[in-house]
Amino acid sequence: MLFIGICGASGSGKSTLAAELVRDMGVESIVLNQDAYYLDHPDLTFEERVKLNYDEPCIFDHDLLYHDVCTLLEGKPITRKAYDFSQHRRSDTSDVITPGNAKVLIVEGIHSFYDRRLLDKMFLKLYINVEPDICLLRRIQRDIKDRGRQIDNIADQYLSTVKPMYDRYIRNYIHDADVVVMKGGKNTRIVPILAGYVQSTLNP
Repeated sequence: MLFIGICGASGSGKSTLAAELVRDMGVESIVLNQDAYYLDHPDLTFEERVKLNYDEPCIFDHDLLYHDVCTLLEGKPITRKAYDFSQHRRSDTSDVITPGNAKVLIVEGIHSFYDRRLLDKMFLKLYINVEPDICLLRRIQRDIKDRGRQIDNIADQYLSTVKPMYDRYIRNYIHDADVVVMKGGKNTRIVPILAGYVQSTLNP
């Protein structure tokens, strides 16, 4: 199973690129979203959870994500992890992800390149490079539509954590990438090229 990592700023189009790649590759694939691996904080009140920095690397359960990736690469099943963004709580499921005949495993997230153990296992590392203002607009649309957020909360979070963590960490992950993808996840030129490269590797 080939392991691909997709990294980039919040709103850059990581999930979209993963979906486009799966479609174009035409092989059975598994996609894990790093967002499902936020650490849980049941001891905190909702108000306290809201104030956490959800854009710093240590907010994620890197050990659990690494464990799940290794388990899938070994051909063994895992349970699907999930996160409730409206409550800022983990909401894992009992659904089982079985590798089966999967040929490709994709992990996407803002800090998917943070854990060197994970990085070293990646066959292909993709970084999406999109202008921050475009990412912000996409984030606003997503958070209001899909995560039940209010515009004031989104703005406060962007200024206090999203932009500072992008400047400190995320923008620098570009140096770990094998390929830098411009224009976001729907880059109609690069997706077929990447898909073709993966197919040629799987079927030499």
